[in-house]
Amino acid sequence: MNNLDKQYTDLLQDILDNGVRKMDRTGTGTISVFGRQIRHKMSEGFPLLTTKKMYWKGIVTELIWFLRGDTNIKFLIDNGCHIWDGDAYKKYLDQFIGYEDVPNQEEFIQFIKTDFKFAERWGDLGPIYGKQWRSWKFTDKFTNGEQIAYVNGKIDQIANLINDLKTNPDSRRLMVNAWNVGELDSMTLPPCHYGFQVYTRELSEEERLLWSLRNVDSFVIPTTTEELDEWDVPTRAISLMWNQRSVDTFLGLPFNIASYGLLLEILAKMTNMIPDELVGNLGDVHLYENHMSQAREQLVREPYSLPKLKIDDQYWVDDCGLDTHILSMLIEDFQIENYQSHPSIKAPLSN
Repeated sequence: MNNLDKQYTDLLQDILDNGVRKMDRTGTGTISVFGRQIRHKMSEGFPLLTTKKMYWKGIVTELIWFLRGDTNIKFLIDNGCHIWDGDAYKKYLDQFIGYEDVPNQEEFIQFIKTDFKFAERWGDLGPIYGKQWRSWKFTDKFTNGEQIAYVNGKIDQIANLINDLKTNPDSRRLMVNAWNVGELDSMTLPPCHYGFQVYTRELSEEERLLWSLRNVDSFVIPTTTEELDEWDVPTRAISLMWNQRSVDTFLGLPFNIASYGLLLEILAKMTNMIPDELVGNLGDVHLYENHMSQAREQLVREPYSLPKLKIDDQYWVDDCGLDTHILSMLIEDFQIENYQSHPSIKAPLSN
């Protein structure tokens, strides 16, 4: 049974039945509930909704962008992903209030594509997700004799997380945070999904054996602990829980679920663990006023079985540092198999 689509459509119905009307920064208006949760077992399939067709390439592109530590939309645009265009263009327009002959959004995006200096100046969104994940800024103070000196540094939270997963997998500090209060004012948009935590556990021999039966491509199947170890069958399962302060439930949440499911799969691949459970803690869970009819349309659709994810990591470079490892990942390395879905449902994005 596809329990993920059911949880999602139940959440849509919950908002329609119990949501209170609230205004918001975009001026669109919402109906909103507070404090909900999504839970999904990765063994039941990859968490890509089937009650509407999902934009898989965009999900992969944005996550790789985050993991690279990039904050400029040029990488997204060059790969055909336009989900951040409106935010960048709005930031651009804010600098030219009252000016005439300002480029429209389509012209703005074309300049980003073709003019490197323009893209460098106007394509950057400030210290958003990728910056905080890969280079959180801090200032360290130390004393040299009677003088106090300050040194600026950066923390690579993803590198630290992967190292801790390999060296101290039972740690309760396996966390990455994007809510840097000292830099919120410099961000085009403060993070909606502001942090995530990872949890691992040891697998039983039965779980390892079952995994090997499904995944080891060989005529000889390992049956003992020694053989499982020899075949490098994972010994641990890994789960991920993300926290989200603000949830655009119709457009954003399906994207977020799949994105963190993909992040969990990537972390599992990089640390030789088995993806276990995906959990989303959701704060202000809302539907925009102009998404109501679309939500009702999705509610009457019957879900299909969830698809499978296939990761081709044969060309990933994992022995030259994390940057090289991530840069060796290609969008095409992540393929969804057996994905059957209802047609997409168009809805306006509120920036």
